[in-house]
Amino acid sequence: MKRGHRTGKPKGGYPRLYGRHAVIAALANPERTVRKIWGTREALNALDLPPVLPIVYSDVADLGRMVPGDAPHQGIVAEVEALEEIWLGDLLELGTGDEAARRPVLVLDQVTDPHNVGAILRSAAAFDALGIVTQDRHAPPESGVIARAASGALEFVPWVRVVNLSRALDEIAEAGYWRIGLDGAAEASIGEALDKTNRVALVLGAEGDGLRHNSVQHCDMLAKLPMSPRMESLNVSNAAAIALYACMTR
Repeated sequence: MKRGHRTGKPKGGYPRLYGRHAVIAALANPERTVRKIWGTREALNALDLPPVLPIVYSDVADLGRMVPGDAPHQGIVAEVEALEEIWLGDLLELGTGDEAARRPVLVLDQVTDPHNVGAILRSAAAFDALGIVTQDRHAPPESGVIARAASGALEFVPWVRVVNLSRALDEIAEAGYWRIGLDGAAEASIGEALDKTNRVALVLGAEGDGLRHNSVQHCDMLAKLPMSPRMESLNVSNAAAIALYACMTR
């Protein structure tokens, strides 16, 4: 898969990942550069670390000051370089072939909460999605929060960032995908929408606001999840998981 290039230190500094799943996955990813690791002696001794990797033995209190709030670092923190960019065209090329064609693409319209993005990455891995697509400016950067919520999936689920989501949705349609926007007010159910084609792109809106009008205009169909009338909506990460499950079991 072709990737873009990043050079120099990012403005916000290098991302720091924490927690066993996130750090172990980063160490196992050949596309990821791990710059340095801090950890308790117990946590570091349990890992198979490269001999050239700089490590710093630290106590729990020191590690706590390196992560946001009361984040559960599990005795280990890693400084990493951000993953290189992936192009949308290269992601869509992965969807060729009979089996790959059934793997959905997830498009997130201004989903900005890093916990939600991380949880969606985890669900994308669990239900074999092809990858996720977000806007460059209206999505969170790689971070320890995302990596922790993704439970390792940040390292192997392709994540494409685009400048213009409408153009990206056009490109996805040209690749033969049926674009289904999730909307609680839609008339059709997700099951009815999935009957249209094997190639599916699920388009999900931001927390609270839902899909923007321009994104709706670039969907082939709107669909809702079957829900009790006692609840108006679901968290976007929960909705993504249910829709992905529906794609896998159709």
